[in-house]
Amino acid sequence: MATPAGLHPASPPAIPGSTAVAACAAMAFSYVAVLYAPTVILRFPPPTSLRAFLHRRFACAAVASTASALATATLLGVWSLGDFADMLAVFGIRKDHFLQAVVIPLLLTSLVYAGSFVNRLWLLASSWGGDADEEEIGYAQKLVLRIQAALDDVMVWRNYVVAPFTEELVFRACMVPLLLCGGFKMSMIIFLSPVFFSLAHLNHLFELQQQGCNFMRSLLIVGVQLGYTVIFGWYAAFLFIRTGNLVSPIVAHVFCNMMGLPVFSSPRTKGVASAAFLGGSICFFWLLFPATRPELYYTRLDRCRCWHGFCYWK
Repeated sequence: MATPAGLHPASPPAIPGSTAVAACAAMAFSYVAVLYAPTVILRFPPPTSLRAFLHRRFACAAVASTASALATATLLGVWSLGDFADMLAVFGIRKDHFLQAVVIPLLLTSLVYAGSFVNRLWLLASSWGGDADEEEIGYAQKLVLRIQAALDDVMVWRNYVVAPFTEELVFRACMVPLLLCGGFKMSMIIFLSPVFFSLAHLNHLFELQQQGCNFMRSLLIVGVQLGYTVIFGWYAAFLFIRTGNLVSPIVAHVFCNMMGLPVFSSPRTKGVASAAFLGGSICFFWLLFPATRPELYYTRLDRCRCWHGFCYWK
């Protein structure tokens, strides 16, 4: 990939590190705070249904994401690049090597879910029986009905569209460039940026309390969620830095939301799921760096000191 106009590998970091951290913290706070703005600040009446509630949150997430992108572009001077494609590329929004950026991270991520696949296939095989033709028709009808139900399910849009796209835009596409331009090392960014991502999920503790869940149970649930979001955040930041493409962490995010927590073991599979999980995990770590080599996602590398070259501005 050619170095975008206006970049120079010998130039100093674009912004102070403290400014980058402060901006990331402000984005994390605003991403959560804006969700409550319609009721708390604008004094809108409470939504009367789950659909209305989530539609309102979708709009808030879109506003927060757009504001974060504009703030990032301003802090990094992205407007000076001139070419719109170069501006988008700063955020990892690229059309080149799109197929590689989708397929390779998806296959890599699926290795961790080898136990989950075995468990689901086992359940499918145990329920198989009866007339084959009738079953094929039945499964086809069920598939069509499930697709129709999914398209009409507001939670599907929340978990597989709005949350992955807006969260990856803010917590990866905006924060990683800021931290890179602030002079932070890539290894530090991979472990630092998920902290903002996990803190943005602390509002779940407040929401669980409102739903009547006792404090200790709420704390346990949110603690597990925070641990999971930190681990996923490490992986998503790693994918974004290595591939330089926003679609890679988005695909991984959607897939993980669909699969949930990996199946480590299952009594019904008699240890097969455990063996599959172990084997898949070993393959995942073995292929983690080879499958995310920047050479796979760029036409050429310019010997930049970072994944994209935009952390040293002219």
